[in-house]
Amino acid sequence: MFTIGDFARHGRVSVRMLRHYDAIGLLRPAHVDPHSGYRFYTADQLARLNRVIALKDLGFTLEQVGAILGDEIGAEELRGMLRLRQAELEAALEAARARLAQVGARLRAIESEGRMSTQDVVVKKIPAVRIAELSAVAAGFEPEAITPVIGPLYEELCGRLQAAGVTGFGPGIAYYEDAGKGDGSVVVHAGMTVPEGTEAEGVLVHVLPGIEEAATVVHRGAMDDVLSTAQVLASWIDVNGRVSSGYARELYLECPEDPAGWVTEIQEPIARA
Repeated sequence: MFTIGDFARHGRVSVRMLRHYDAIGLLRPAHVDPHSGYRFYTADQLARLNRVIALKDLGFTLEQVGAILGDEIGAEELRGMLRLRQAELEAALEAARARLAQVGARLRAIESEGRMSTQDVVVKKIPAVRIAELSAVAAGFEPEAITPVIGPLYEELCGRLQAAGVTGFGPGIAYYEDAGKGDGSVVVHAGMTVPEGTEAEGVLVHVLPGIEEAATVVHRGAMDDVLSTAQVLASWIDVNGRVSSGYARELYLECPEDPAGWVTEIQEPIARA
């Protein structure tokens, strides 16, 4: 048997918690010394302790935990509940990380107001180019909506091109269009420049039309942090008497493994105001 202190250490809980569980009848000691009142536990009781803590972490009250354990919940059922809760927590954590990244991007945009020069904006004609592409719908044009869609699209596209034996495909080009649903959703087109005659199963190969006049600027860093660069471009368009005539394209010039090293040219079609 273990003293309450030893049992607490093995179970990774506090002695105070074990005393509370004893008081409410959730986990009674295997033996209580009638003279000293010292509590003693067995190794077998760790299984019940693990279930108590797991169910509590799932969000159940201690009263509910007692009721569930009273029904002798099986190990497999408990594993299923824990896996579901784990998935929920991971999704919440990922969403929190995405929100934190966007807060950081907004903060950097605010801090860079008036500092970033619009002199780096170049107006040029974008030629037509042959691309292989896959597309999907994103809920909006915000980075947190685009990133979860465009990443898997490019992974799938590269995999299909390689499976088809296509070699020598060049920079990626992403372009966007309104999904026409009236809810702000957009169609995300993830493309790669490819040579003539390229074919791959399930992949659309076509010539992407050029842009007669585009305001362009080079963004360095992850696309989740493109806000400041995009707003510099917007400032240039407004100050120079132009209007945007469509979604900006993204030409991925350099894409190392670390997104912080990415180099992307933003190409926004413009017209005279």
